[in-house]
Amino acid sequence: MPKQTLKIISWNVNGLRAVLRKGTFLSFMDKHRPDILCLQETKAQEGQAEIDLPEYEEIWNSADKKGYAGTAIFTKIKPISIVFNLPGVRTNEFQDEFGNALQEGRVICLEFKTFYLVTVYTPNSKRDLARLQYRHTLWDPAFLEQIQNLETKKPVIFCGDLNAAHQEIDLARPKDNHKNAGFTDKEREGINKVIKAGFIDSFRHFYPEKTEAYTWWSHFQKARERNIGWRIDYIFVSNSLKNKLHSAAIYQNVLGSDHCPVEIEIDLQS
Repeated sequence: MPKQTLKIISWNVNGLRAVLRKGTFLSFMDKHRPDILCLQETKAQEGQAEIDLPEYEEIWNSADKKGYAGTAIFTKIKPISIVFNLPGVRTNEFQDEFGNALQEGRVICLEFKTFYLVTVYTPNSKRDLARLQYRHTLWDPAFLEQIQNLETKKPVIFCGDLNAAHQEIDLARPKDNHKNAGFTDKEREGINKVIKAGFIDSFRHFYPEKTEAYTWWSHFQKARERNIGWRIDYIFVSNSLKNKLHSAAIYQNVLGSDHCPVEIEIDLQS
């Protein structure tokens, strides 16, 4: 099969039906035409959102709780296999006072001929950090174990909302937020371990020192207009794919959600 450049986009839509009503979703798709689109925080069950994209296969992993969390992937390339959540993890270990993260539709893994694609919506640590220890000791290690297990078979691309900024350069006010959810040492450690395991932050691969490159903004105090934001949405690739990366982009001007889409183009056989 000849080499082809794949365009992969990840977007936390913070409610797919809301983005559709605003008219931004279909216009974005028409303009950018990704080969694979990964969505987080869909807040919908399959069939609840009317989407006319016949060239795409739709794969949904919705939360048991309606109107909450959830992920979906729209792909022009038929996958070999589909796996939801974190296989091999005992459900009772992931039960906490906020519910069970394995029932919140947070992970989809697609197998293609030459790679795995995983999309993830990482649990938020909560404003009072009530879910930080849960995330640090259970979720982050289990997710890293899954992508490392996959990598023993084929290279991995994983993307989504990790609900954490990695470095000080990744948010507008690092000193003010050092002990706040999304920028605690424990959350940053989770991303450090991903990178130590050999996965490449695609955006920083191309733009190691770029500032004011954010993917999420608070609704308060006109944060988006002032670009007081955070980079918490990522696309990582296995180290073996590093030289196949063609480009990476953040579409900060795309509205409709409090997050914006992120993209890579990569030379791969599907």
